[in-house]
Amino acid sequence: MAEHRSMQRGALLDAARSLLSEGGTEALTFPALAERTGLARSSVYEYFRSRAAVVEELCEVDFPVWAAEVESAMQAADGPEDKVEAYVRAQLALVGDRRHRAVVAISSSELDAGAREKIRAAHGGLVAMIVEALEALGHEQPRMAAMLLQGVVDAAVRRIELGAAEDPTAITDAAVRMALGGVRG
Repeated sequence: MAEHRSMQRGALLDAARSLLSEGGTEALTFPALAERTGLARSSVYEYFRSRAAVVEELCEVDFPVWAAEVESAMQAADGPEDKVEAYVRAQLALVGDRRHRAVVAISSSELDAGAREKIRAAHGGLVAMIVEALEALGHEQPRMAAMLLQGVVDAAVRRIELGAAEDPTAITDAAVRMALGGVRG
């Protein structure tokens, strides 16, 4: 029974990723989840109490995987500037990934304060990854610099997500140039 529930929950999360990827937070509805998974709408409520709960769980499941991919890219880089570039590029490469839609959806006004705090903490872990490289570059306040660097990444993410006129590669390259220009001081 537990295995069946786990499989159903996984199917619901996968359906939620697809819905978010295809149509954003508006597409993530319990009737749509039920239709995608073949469950009755009332059954969806047995797994999640709200859309916000679905998004929160997606973030709890997907964010660590996403962060591990960023960390792996950084570990493969040689010097601190290469680590900064890897940090930016790895995050922006994930924008098209279905898992990323859940992270974008965290800004939804439906999330309660507890969910927002969990997500802020996870995001803080991502920012913490780059602090050491910024220290190596001589920043007096590497934590603040890391937060500002993440602001550049977040702005580039939004630009790509909005389907800006520029190609995502051009946005990524511009974000890398801006990040490296800023971290060099």
